[in-house]
Amino acid sequence: MPRLLSVNVGFPRDVTWNGKTVRTAVWKSPVTGRRMVRKLNIDGDAQGDVAGHGGEQRAVFVYQMDSYHYWERFLGRNDFMYGQFGENFTVDGLTDDEVCIGDRYRIGGAEFEVTQPRVTCYRVGIRMNEPRMPALLVAHHRPGFYFRVLQEGEVGAGDDIVKIADGPERISVAEVDALLYLPGHSSEQLQRVLRIPALSKGWQSSFQAMLQQDLGSQTTTGNPGLADEEPAPAWPGFRQMRVANIDKESDSVTSFILKPIDGQPLPLFQAGQFVVLRLLVYPGKPPVLRSYSLSALPAAEHFRISVKNELKGIASAFLCNRAREGDLLDVSAPRGSFILRPSQSPVALLSAGVGVTPVMSMLHSLAAEESQREIWWVYGARDRVDHPFAEESRSLLRQLSRGRGFIVYSRPAATDQPGSDFDAPGHIDTALLERIGVSRNSDFYLCGPSSFLQNMRDGLRNWGVLAENVHTEIFGSLEAITPGMAQVVHTPHLPQGPPGSGPPVSFARSGITATWDPKFGSLLELAEACDVPVRWSCRIGVCHTCMTGLIDGSTIYNPEPLERPASGNVLVCCSQPSAGVTLDL
Repeated sequence: MPRLLSVNVGFPRDVTWNGKTVRTAVWKSPVTGRRMVRKLNIDGDAQGDVAGHGGEQRAVFVYQMDSYHYWERFLGRNDFMYGQFGENFTVDGLTDDEVCIGDRYRIGGAEFEVTQPRVTCYRVGIRMNEPRMPALLVAHHRPGFYFRVLQEGEVGAGDDIVKIADGPERISVAEVDALLYLPGHSSEQLQRVLRIPALSKGWQSSFQAMLQQDLGSQTTTGNPGLADEEPAPAWPGFRQMRVANIDKESDSVTSFILKPIDGQPLPLFQAGQFVVLRLLVYPGKPPVLRSYSLSALPAAEHFRISVKNELKGIASAFLCNRAREGDLLDVSAPRGSFILRPSQSPVALLSAGVGVTPVMSMLHSLAAEESQREIWWVYGARDRVDHPFAEESRSLLRQLSRGRGFIVYSRPAATDQPGSDFDAPGHIDTALLERIGVSRNSDFYLCGPSSFLQNMRDGLRNWGVLAENVHTEIFGSLEAITPGMAQVVHTPHLPQGPPGSGPPVSFARSGITATWDPKFGSLLELAEACDVPVRWSCRIGVCHTCMTGLIDGSTIYNPEPLERPASGNVLVCCSQPSAGVTLDL
């Protein structure tokens, strides 16, 4: 009969790793006597990163002595102790290829249900002093698993583990883990696993995204269960386009119509996407790279970008003050996952300032398809002279049978007319949305300054809007994801020390170009040395958190990730440049 060998607990602690401080509770130590197991954890235990660990469906982590012996042989080690893998329960039996999601067990005075495999992150590599460990646990089908606590009670080493119910579908922990992280799955497998009520909500969402991709009409690559996969770019690198028209949209925003010089039709981008421009601002110096949203109806003849002339903006000043009709610009293929998704739900397009540009494209698309959805256009500007696309947006709303708009000015001028130029003074918030009749069940698309996005996301969450119904676009650097580390914002800069002799690496959103040096193990490490905001979790090619748009150039993987991302993207945690590259960072 399976048996509980050890109960292990630990509080979060700060550890030094690669010169940085990491907050983690992966160090667990055995306890003597019996411990009370509660809905969220064991007495004397806590999680350092509740976003990735802990919660009701990840209350207790289980690892098996069979895997202990396996890793001792594989790694050639004999220094393991109970809690070595960060587990709360070290058990004899309950191997990952036998235990199934939804299985229920009684241990001591408590009852448990299996909810998901462990999500491996870099901290288990720190604990094991083996950076490969997150990938090894998945590749060797030995992740371990989480319990949900059905009945609280005391447990202790030596307790028998009694199975009290089988989970539906009989899909093992190892099979479910491989289904998400390794290539090669079928729609039938995804449908089966989605029929298991005990499977945690996060894993259900991942498998639902994978199933939608499988059932879609287009052949795609990548794994939407791990990261939002944007449509593959229509061409690699940059394509020359001519500035065909320049139009002033407001006191600070100018639109540029770009047409390909080869006369070939452009791909129909998806409303909400952006392009990257490579601008030769200073002769003899590296080009300046900037991202600009496409602001008009997708068309085969041209692109339209709309640019705000920022006070200290090198690229915006170059475009708005120096660009002329007939000039040639290097333009990337449309990119981005902030796109208008098909739905019959109401849609709310919320923007402020120049954040209007991607949702302007969405409004064009809704009008072109004569959408019957309830559509709200809510926009905030300073005043009438800073209100771009005012008449254009009103015209599009008139074409929509259920289109409604509401404009707020934060500092209306004395000459601005309420009811004509704008509807009310102030700012956009959920109180306003509720007052004018926007439905909580809408699909919300948000774009604007960072303060606007943060306030609206917090407000919508508190208003009861589901997180999956809120879509945001961020201008500038993406929000960093560095689990277990305090986020300190620095201005991106070239790495310290003499420049490398390798190919150039350009970080488009951060606006810097550094030369590659092999002393950096990966593009991620170079980005960190430059204080470029980054996103990662496993750091070894498993989780795809670090997936980044590869705008130009080529890379190699070392080590090879467990599953490659879609074309046009790269996992920066395990890749190096093989030629000059431009990254969407």
